[in-house]
Amino acid sequence: MSSGNNRLQVTQVQTRLLLGLWDLSGTENKVTKGKLSDRAGRKKTNAAVYDKIYQQLEEEGAIAVVGNKRVVHVSLTNKGLQVLAEGLKSSDFSFEGTIIGTWVANALLRWMRQNSLSINTSELANGFKSAIASYDEFKLLLLDLFEKLNKGNAYSGLVPIWHLRDELHERVSPNKFNEWMMEMQAQKLLYLQSGEARGATEKQKRDSIESEIRGLLFFASKPL
Repeated sequence: MSSGNNRLQVTQVQTRLLLGLWDLSGTENKVTKGKLSDRAGRKKTNAAVYDKIYQQLEEEGAIAVVGNKRVVHVSLTNKGLQVLAEGLKSSDFSFEGTIIGTWVANALLRWMRQNSLSINTSELANGFKSAIASYDEFKLLLLDLFEKLNKGNAYSGLVPIWHLRDELHERVSPNKFNEWMMEMQAQKLLYLQSGEARGATEKQKRDSIESEIRGLLFFASKPL
């Protein structure tokens, strides 16, 4: 296969996968990997190519994956939304065959309606951020964000809560952020802890979480 044809196939599979996830995310709180594979047409395309693109999207932070060997849930990140917007605009993108399927047609129609009625494509491509609607969505995004900030800032496993809040402040209210962070701790997904906040500004301290029992919780870490 030539490099041009390979690029075309990658663009098609990647965009269809992201469009399928975007469409499912609008109607379901949790999207399983299996349901996404069916929607994105893994069985109808080259499975090896699909799996490679899926893995690349996860590694690049375009999709967030949480789960175990039995059930895996997938969500679309802000970066994934940008990649989808760029893919739909790309001249390399097209659907193979004469029948694209009802879900594809309806998803594209909904995409166009939302872009024309609420935001334009340039805003979306530049990182439009929608409100986080549920704890399950927050949990997936927060775990993904934790890993990115930890690696990108060399936090050594202790990510400041204020930094997590700052990244999501446009998408979730302060009270909901506190509530859902505490819920993640209760589920042992994160451990919120106090510590020496040397050099922290007053705003950074305010953007941490205040506990009546434990005082200022400044850092989040992964339980051992």
